[in-house]
Amino acid sequence: MGDTFIRHIALLGFEKRFVPSQHYVYMFLVKWQDLSEKVVYRKFTEIYEFHKMLKEMFPIEAGEIHSENRVIPHLPAPRWFDGQRAAESRQGTLTEYFNALMGLPVKISRCPHLLDFFKVRPDDLKLPTDSQVKKPETYLMPKDGKSNITDITGPIVLQTYRAIADYEKSSGTEMTVATGDVVDVVEKSESGWWFCQMKTKRGWVPASYLEPLDSPDEAEDPDPNYEGEPYITIKAYTAVEEDEVSLSEGEAIEVIHKLLDGWWVVRKGDATGYFPSMYLQKAGEEITQAQRQIRGRGAPPRRSTIRNAQSIHQRSRKRLSQDTYRRNSVRFLQQRRRPARPGPQSAESADNGRSPQRAKPQPAVPPRPSADLILHRCTESTKRKLASAV
Repeated sequence: MGDTFIRHIALLGFEKRFVPSQHYVYMFLVKWQDLSEKVVYRKFTEIYEFHKMLKEMFPIEAGEIHSENRVIPHLPAPRWFDGQRAAESRQGTLTEYFNALMGLPVKISRCPHLLDFFKVRPDDLKLPTDSQVKKPETYLMPKDGKSNITDITGPIVLQTYRAIADYEKSSGTEMTVATGDVVDVVEKSESGWWFCQMKTKRGWVPASYLEPLDSPDEAEDPDPNYEGEPYITIKAYTAVEEDEVSLSEGEAIEVIHKLLDGWWVVRKGDATGYFPSMYLQKAGEEITQAQRQIRGRGAPPRRSTIRNAQSIHQRSRKRLSQDTYRRNSVRFLQQRRRPARPGPQSAESADNGRSPQRAKPQPAVPPRPSADLILHRCTESTKRKLASAV
């Protein structure tokens, strides 16, 4: 077995806690070399103490001897009084700090000091109890990872979902749920795996096993985009259901509908079908990292394959059929391929985008006489002139 190291550190946001007294902790999603993912909570004072110790361990890289040799990023010291505004504004700083730290030589980025700091502690596994008077307020980072004070206006109430069937976890990063369990969703990944928490448990759950409490439909599902986005398949998949599509690794396709359950509708030529989003990478982007990530977890199951699903809603979730996708897609492609017909406007007005001016009515032009008629008229005129001369 290889050495233990951290592949990536992502800041999810922060929590405002009230026990034993009001304080703030930052939430980090730590991805390890064995493809496991752990959520840990750290105070900023702890992070700053970690930073100071790191500089003592690597004085040259910290610029303590020669400032021009410094590679360890800077981190501002805690303020005398840290409120919510300070906690919000530090998110961007912490994201940049740990991104820079993970890019340093392995003697720093994989040192025991760093690994120990991000190991799961007992406190990381303790979630607020139902009897707690005031529960923590969770503030999540914007999706683009850029934190701005104006981006967060108040505590984000985590969305609550209900499990429609029993799900047994297949790895240490997943979470087991039973039918009727109510979970809070911390992160909705495009892969169709959602990071959830429930009482004293946290982990990834397939989105297909969860339903909103107020409606069977997922309000955040976007509309289809029949223009399509170019993607590349990074793993082969053989269709199991009739409405799915089989593709080999390395094929170029277009995504026309990105659904939150991780099964996207793709187009290959005129054909459409469902395909796991985990096995797709946007065209032009590096695929090595994406291929490495899918080794630890497969595509989530589709809702249509879940047995004994029990919904609390009277009607089922609205879904477009593949016939509808296909018809709309073919219609769009035909319109895109069809050459534009020249309109009644002149070339000049078509080029400049102005509406053509209505032409003024011209006087009627009599038809031109034929050559025989002209010759006949000339002959008659000549005869009359000769007769008058005699």
